[in-house]
Amino acid sequence: MDHYDEDQDYRHPEDDWDRDLLLDPAWEKQQRKTFTAWCNSHLRKAGTQIENIEEDFRDGLKLMLLLEVISGERLAKPERGKMRVHKISNVNKALNFIASKGVKLVSIGAEEIVDGNAKMTLGMIWTIILRFAIQDISVEETSAKEGLLLWCQRKTAPYKNVNIQNFHISWKDGLGFCALIHRHRPELIDYAKLRKDDPMTNLNTAFDVAEKYLDIPKMLDAEDIVGTARPDEKAIMTYVSSFYHAFSGAQKAETAANRICKVLAVNQENEQLMEDYEKLASDLLEWIRRTIPWLENRMPENTMQAMQQKLEDFRDYRRLHKPPKVQEKCQLEINFNTLQTKLRLSNRPAFMPSEGKMVSDINNAWGGLEGAEKGYEEWLLNEIRRLERLDHLAEKFRQKAAIHEAWTEGTAPSTPGRGGWQTTFSDLATPSLSPGKEEMLQRRDYETATLSEIKALLKKHEAFESDLAAHQDRVEQIAAIAQELNELDYYDSPSVNARCQRICDQWDALGALSQKRSEALQRTEKLLETIDQLYLEFAKRAAPFNNWMEGAMEDLQDSFIVHTIEEIQGLSTAHEQFKATLPEADKERQAILGIHNEIAKIVQTYHVNMAGSNPYTTINPQEVNAKWDKVRQLVPLRDQSLIEEHARQQNNERLRRQFANQANVIGPWIQTKMEEIGRISIEMHGTLEDQLTHLRQYEKSIINYKPKIDQLEGDHQLIQAALIFDNKHTNYTMEHIRVGWEQLLTTIARTINEIENQILTRDAKGISQEQLNEFRASFNHFDRKRTGIMDAEDFKTCLISMGYNLGENEFSRIMSVVDPNRMGVVTFQGFIDFMSRETADTDTADQVMASFKILAGDKNYILADELRRELPPDQAEYCIARMAPYSGPDGVPGALDYMSFSTALYGESDL
Repeated sequence: MDHYDEDQDYRHPEDDWDRDLLLDPAWEKQQRKTFTAWCNSHLRKAGTQIENIEEDFRDGLKLMLLLEVISGERLAKPERGKMRVHKISNVNKALNFIASKGVKLVSIGAEEIVDGNAKMTLGMIWTIILRFAIQDISVEETSAKEGLLLWCQRKTAPYKNVNIQNFHISWKDGLGFCALIHRHRPELIDYAKLRKDDPMTNLNTAFDVAEKYLDIPKMLDAEDIVGTARPDEKAIMTYVSSFYHAFSGAQKAETAANRICKVLAVNQENEQLMEDYEKLASDLLEWIRRTIPWLENRMPENTMQAMQQKLEDFRDYRRLHKPPKVQEKCQLEINFNTLQTKLRLSNRPAFMPSEGKMVSDINNAWGGLEGAEKGYEEWLLNEIRRLERLDHLAEKFRQKAAIHEAWTEGTAPSTPGRGGWQTTFSDLATPSLSPGKEEMLQRRDYETATLSEIKALLKKHEAFESDLAAHQDRVEQIAAIAQELNELDYYDSPSVNARCQRICDQWDALGALSQKRSEALQRTEKLLETIDQLYLEFAKRAAPFNNWMEGAMEDLQDSFIVHTIEEIQGLSTAHEQFKATLPEADKERQAILGIHNEIAKIVQTYHVNMAGSNPYTTINPQEVNAKWDKVRQLVPLRDQSLIEEHARQQNNERLRRQFANQANVIGPWIQTKMEEIGRISIEMHGTLEDQLTHLRQYEKSIINYKPKIDQLEGDHQLIQAALIFDNKHTNYTMEHIRVGWEQLLTTIARTINEIENQILTRDAKGISQEQLNEFRASFNHFDRKRTGIMDAEDFKTCLISMGYNLGENEFSRIMSVVDPNRMGVVTFQGFIDFMSRETADTDTADQVMASFKILAGDKNYILADELRRELPPDQAEYCIARMAPYSGPDGVPGALDYMSFSTALYGESDL
C-alpha cells in the first residue's frame, strides 16, 4: 500500500486514512524510526530533538522549528501557552506554511496532530519530506521520486550485482546502499568482500559507515528490512534522499566534468580539422610547386616523336593528374569554411593557417599553375608546327640537292621514296667539284679539232651554258631553303650548311670554267666554219625540254603539307592545269624526235662522216623518251596522293564541325547554369533545408551533364590527334569548356556548403526560419551590386540602419569578426553569425573555469589525480599535457593551473 504517494499533490486522501487500520505494523514501525531520525537530523542543528513523533509535535513548537531549519525561513511567532487552543494555533501556522509552498493538505488538520493521531502525524511528516527533501531532486529532466530513482540507477549501474528498480525490495540485500557509498567514497567500504547472501552484514555496514563518515543518522534497522517481505517505501525513500543530498557536491562535480568534456571534445575536434587543413594545404602546394617547373620547361626536342610524347604526357596530366587536385582544392575551401563556422559557433577565435597556407595563397599558387599550363600547351603546339615545317623543308632540300648533285656529276638522280632520302647530310663526302662537268669544261680538244669539230664544240658549249642557266633557279632554291632551315633553328643545320656550301662552290667553279671555255671557243671560232644546224637545233630544243621534264618529275614527286580543304583544292587545280599542258609537251617531244630522225635521214642519205653522237648535247632520244615515260607514270601517282589528302582534309573538316556543334551548346549551357546559381544564392526562397535539397538536386543535374563534357573531350582528342590547329565554326576551345566546367562545379559546391553552414548556425544559435528570412532580406537590401556579398561601406550602412552607433574602432572590431580573412567584404554566413552572436548561449572561459574550480574542491589549482578521477582518460590526459604548473603561494607539488588553461581555450593560443 502506498498511503503517501507524492504524485497526488502531496495529499493525504481521506479514503486512504480510512484504511489506516490495514497499515502493516512493520511498515509503521519503520516509518516511525525513519521519520524520527530524519527530523532529528535537522532539529539537532537547532540544538534539540524528538523522542516520540506523535507526542513531541502536539504543541506545534518543534514542528515550527523543524520547518524553519529545513526551509531556512522564519515562521510566525509561536504561541507559548499550554492550552489546546495555543497548540492548535501553532500547528495551523506550520500547516499554513506547508500549504504556502504549494502543498495541498487534504484530511490533515491541526486537531488530529494536537490529539496525537499517529497516522496523521506520519502522513504530515511524509508530506514535509516529499516537499523539502525529494521534490527538488532533478536528474536528466526527471524529478522527485522518478528523479531520485534514476539517480540511484545511474550511480549503481557499474555494479553488476545491484539492480535498483523501486524503493522497497531492491534494497533488501543492502548492496544498493553499499554501492552508493562506494561509488562516491570508495575508501570507506571494501565492496569486493560483500556478499549478496549476507544482507544483515551489508545493511549494518552501510548504516554504520553512513552514520560515522557521512553524517547520515541511522534511520532504518537491518532486522526490520530483512524481516519484512516488502520494506516500507517511504522509509527507504527518506533514507536514500539523505544519501542524494550528502553526495550532491559530487553530482555538481559530475556536471562540471561533463561541461569540461564537452568543451574539450569541441577543442579536440577543431584541432584535428586544423591539422587536416594544414596537411591538405601543404600537399596541394607541394604538388603545385613540383608541377610548375615541369610546365615552365621550354627545352625543345629535335624530333616530332619526342615532341608528340611531350604532348601525350601533357594530355595525361590534364586528364588524370589535375582533376583530383581540382577536387582537393575545392574540398580544402569547404573544410576551411566549415572549420571557421564551428569555431564561431563554439565562441573560439578564427583559425589562421600557417604562413603561406591561406586559401588566398592556395588560389594564387593555383593561378600560377594555370598560367604555366596555358603557356605550355601553346608552346607544345607551336613546336610541333615548327618541327613539321622543318621536316618538310629538310626533305625538300635533300631532294633538290640530290638532283643538282646528280646533274653536276653527270649521272641520273636517284628517285626519292615517300619516306625521303635515306642518307643524312652528315653522310656526304667532303665538298669537291664533280668530275663530269669539270672534266668536260677542262678538255682542250679544240686544239686539234677540224673546223667543223670546232664549230660543233662551240655550239655544244652554248647548249651547256643554256642548261647551266636553267639550273640557276634550283641552286637559288637550295640556298633559300638552307637559309630558312637556319632561321628556324634546325638541329642538323651544320650538315645542311656544309652541303649547301659545297653545291654553291661547285656552281661557282662550273661558272668560272664555263666562262673560260667559252672564251677559248670564241677565239677558235674564226678558224672553224662548218656546223651541223640540225644537231644544234636538236640540242637547243632538247635541253629545255629535258630540263622541263626534270622539273616536272621534281614537282610531281615534291611532298606537300596542307591544313584546309581550300589548300588541297588549290594544289589539285594546279595539278590539273599541269596535266592540260601535257598534249603540247608531247607535240614538242615529237618535234625534238623528228629533228633527230631528220639528222639520221641526212646522215644516211648523204653518207655524212659523223664521228660519234650529237656534238652539241649529251641528250639522246632514248633519254627523252625514258624521262617522258617517267613523267606519265608519276602523274597518276600524284593524282592518288592529292585524292588521299583531299579525303583527309574532308575528315578534318567533319571533326571540326562535330566539335563545334557540341561546344556551341555546352558553352552557353555552362554560362546559363553559372548565372542561375548566382541568382539562387542571392534570392534563396523557402527553408534552408528546401534550399539545400533544391541545390543538391541542381548539383546532381549538373553532374549528370558530365558525359557530354567527356564526349567533347573525346572529340577534342581526335582533333589534336589529326593535328588540327584551328576551327572557324566555333569560338569555344576545349580550355574554355574545361575552365567553365570546373568553375561551375566549384560554385555549386561552395553554395551548398554556405547553406549547410547556415543550417549549422541556425541550429546552434536557435534562429527561426522567419529570422533567417529577415536576415536574408536585410542582406539583399544592402547588397546593392547583387553579388552575394556586401562591401565594408554597405555593411556599415546596414548596421547604422539597425541602430548601431559605430565609431571607427568599434566598426573595425566588428569587421575583424565577420571578415577574419581581411578580404574587405562580408558574406551572408558572416552576416548571420554577427546577427545571432548577441543572443548566443555558448560556453565561456569563466564557465569552464568555474567548472574546473568545482572539480578542484574550490582550490585555485587542480591535481592530475583529480582530473583522472572526474574526466574520461583521453580528455584527462589532454588537460594534464597542456596545463601549466601552478605558481601561486598556496600551491602543492604537482599542482596545475586550470585558470590559464581555461583562458587559453578562448583566446589567442596554440591549442
